[in-house]
Amino acid sequence: MILEILAGVLGFAALGTAMSARVIKQFEQGLVFRFGKLQQAVRGPGLTMIVPGVDSLRKVNMQIVTLPIPAQDGITRDNVTVRVDAVVYFKVHDPAKAVINVEDYRFAMLQVAQTSLRSMIGKSELDDLLSNREHLNQGLELMIDTPALAWGIDIDRVEIKDVALPEGMKRSMSRQAEAERERRARIITADGEFQASKKLSEAASMMEATPAALQLRLLQTIVEVAAEKNSTLVLPFPVELLRFLERNSAIENNSDKPDRPTEIGPEV
Repeated sequence: MILEILAGVLGFAALGTAMSARVIKQFEQGLVFRFGKLQQAVRGPGLTMIVPGVDSLRKVNMQIVTLPIPAQDGITRDNVTVRVDAVVYFKVHDPAKAVINVEDYRFAMLQVAQTSLRSMIGKSELDDLLSNREHLNQGLELMIDTPALAWGIDIDRVEIKDVALPEGMKRSMSRQAEAERERRARIITADGEFQASKKLSEAASMMEATPAALQLRLLQTIVEVAAEKNSTLVLPFPVELLRFLERNSAIENNSDKPDRPTEIGPEV
């Protein structure tokens, strides 16, 4: 009889121990509520015991949580409609505040992140969203971190993932970029022509002092064109060279003619 009672007590004790034993993982912390009141001691990872029927254990994940923010439609400060999505990385640093101060801290963080992202879109310009994301990420993190501190949550980082533009705006930006490239190409071409004209002007001044240099340059041009193995050769002949040759021919003809004797008429 005594053995049966002892066996029953041991069985009841084993059952009570099994019901009161809880395992908390390494990345978790446990909060114990006794008759609905939070106990001050936070249970760390490992095996912990609670009073069955009196205590309730609430486990809180202390890992970094990746929270994607759905794409939000908004109008930028320069009146451009965009669609922006982002991602928030946060973790719980005070499990008591995360459980007591807010009903569902994940849902609360999602709502704050969405409203903050829409507010950031309205305060920013399109160029900032496309090229200055680091500054916007810092501002968005500050906006989300302000209410999160009261919930025992620490924001690790916030990143803007993608900025979707309307098709019309994409075409306009493409035309703008193309026009900018064409403008730079024209400026470079004009600058090259200006520099070439200065060199040609200097070369013309040198050739003017030495007329034979113009003939040599013409012969060199003929050689370069003839190397292309063309069946027909069209050679531009400068008018100045014709005038130069004509002037030289006239001088040579006058020098070759003998001096005529002066005719004296009969005396009257």
